[in-house]
Amino acid sequence: MDVAPDIFIIYLILGMVAGLMAGLLGIGGGLIIVPVLVFTFVAQQFGSRLEMHLAVATSLASVVFTAVSSAWAHHRRGAVRWDVVWRLAPGIAMGALAAGWSARYLGSDVLKVMFGVFACLAAGNLAWERGPSQQRDLPGPAGLTLAGTVIGAISTLVGIGGGTMTVPFLAWCRLDMRTAVGSSAACGFPIAVAGTLAMMLAGWDEPGLPVGATGYVYWPAALIVALASIFAAPVGARLAHAMPVRTLRRVFAVLLIVVGVKLILSA
Repeated sequence: MDVAPDIFIIYLILGMVAGLMAGLLGIGGGLIIVPVLVFTFVAQQFGSRLEMHLAVATSLASVVFTAVSSAWAHHRRGAVRWDVVWRLAPGIAMGALAAGWSARYLGSDVLKVMFGVFACLAAGNLAWERGPSQQRDLPGPAGLTLAGTVIGAISTLVGIGGGTMTVPFLAWCRLDMRTAVGSSAACGFPIAVAGTLAMMLAGWDEPGLPVGATGYVYWPAALIVALASIFAAPVGARLAHAMPVRTLRRVFAVLLIVVGVKLILSA
């Protein structure tokens, strides 16, 4: 599991940037982690057939650790609606497990296009911050299970903690934004755990995996990125009160579009 010094530095910087952006802009680190890991894995010559699967699964594994830290921080501030989290969790787990297992049947190019399209859609939401035209109360158990299944499945296939979808959904259901963000952070844990387990099992007997991988999860990258992001996220949260966040959101949105289009064209 030895990592070359230059690659170690890339993973470390990636984790720090992902943590800073998560704290500063309130976005999931997966939107940053996945594309950078793809390009890094290409440089490490892991093989084009596996690079996207490894990037998505490794991103999810890193989210397992950061989700615990984030959820605890929001819980201490009373910003997590645990009743909502528990009602979303079964659907999230089912969606994440199903999507993670199905990833073995999807080519790397398909996953690249899916991530690219999702990144462009997330960029639009990030840049314009358009609120929903209508709002409604939280749906019943069946509705929350369905919503959780969709969120868990899509989040797993693109390697994110789900905040890009969970926060708008909960805000649409009339939870105040602080509670929506905190509850979304808690939902990131079941997404990441179920998605990581499914991606590990899906790639368990995959030939050509790099040393240090369990299934599609490449642990050296996952652990370094997770540790760096955990320490950097609180710094980003503090900077949010001193920097022009609206401008930064739009700059990052442009970057997301560039990365998303690049991945789509490389498929």
